[in-house]
Amino acid sequence: MTALSLRALNRALLDRQFLLARTDRTPLDVIGRLAALQAQEPNWPYVGLWSRIHDFTRAELTALVEDRKVVRSALLRSTQHLTTADDFLRMRPLLQPVLDRTAGSSYFTRNRAARDSASGHGTGLDAASLVAEGLALLGGRTLPRRELARRLAERHPGHDGRILAGEVELRTPLVHDPATASWGSWGNRSAISVTPAAAWLGRPAAATGDGEAARELIRRYLAAFGPAGVKDVQAWSGLTRLGEVVATMGAELRRYAGPGGAELFDLADAELPDPETPAPARLLPAFDNVLLGHADRTRIIDDEDRPRVMPGSARVLPTFLVDGRVHGTWSLDAGTLRLAPFRPLRATDRTALEQEAHRLLPFVGGTTVAHDDRPATT
Repeated sequence: MTALSLRALNRALLDRQFLLARTDRTPLDVIGRLAALQAQEPNWPYVGLWSRIHDFTRAELTALVEDRKVVRSALLRSTQHLTTADDFLRMRPLLQPVLDRTAGSSYFTRNRAARDSASGHGTGLDAASLVAEGLALLGGRTLPRRELARRLAERHPGHDGRILAGEVELRTPLVHDPATASWGSWGNRSAISVTPAAAWLGRPAAATGDGEAARELIRRYLAAFGPAGVKDVQAWSGLTRLGEVVATMGAELRRYAGPGGAELFDLADAELPDPETPAPARLLPAFDNVLLGHADRTRIIDDEDRPRVMPGSARVLPTFLVDGRVHGTWSLDAGTLRLAPFRPLRATDRTALEQEAHRLLPFVGGTTVAHDDRPATT
């Protein structure tokens, strides 16, 4: 079994994520290759595509959302993602048990139970009834999330409509309308509007998620994140017991040994780049896929740096890569793009990073690049 170094895994990941070199592929092709783009905030996937595609413009992705070729919805790990419409209809049924677990998690049950106790009665709704009621209120139309919540609260006095609406959104495929799935104001989650996916796309999701659907998801994952282990694909998808699925894929997969000896898998025909391939400076958006695609993330970020990037409250800050690894975070405030390295950079790396930041400025509406006062090294 061939052993792979951490650097070899790093370069393979960057190559498959179009971060070793920008691509001339279309945004639709790139989104399909990456399986899904994390989209907790609507603006961040635009930055992610800018870092991966030559001459990418915001209008290209907005057009895909408006033309219903790309949708934003709860998907992997029950979080918001952008994906192609075709992939969404294939993947959502397979991932639905994960979303159902989230809907039945302590957050939802605790809040509903608290309301039940306070009002002296329950909602009288099981999960299926709640979904049916939510879909009836939507009626195949687009409604603001807050309006769906208000109508559900009217029907169930004493209950938090936001909790009920959130449960509906997890338990049945709803997509966000273009006005709230496209580039807009940062952090404006309260304005999100939702539509039943079948009505928006004109066709239903696949009937169920079966064994072949799970194998296809693993293939897609490895094409974007491999080589990787079973725990990695489970961490990315939220699914469990995928080792049993991998065991059925036989000659489709090639086996490797990771840096610590763990067994890794890859597509049998996938090529690995030279580990010595230079990696350019790149600015990544908050929640970028490349940081969230593995259980073991040491191929892209040092364990000691993870708390700086993932400080809690489900946040993943915007980061930058130097020589293929996370070396700091960046922020945009009042037109200033501020770079905050975790440790001093070499003068050549600092220059390359600042050049990349200046290229990003007009895309994000910034005017100035600022750097903290950590001195460069020679």
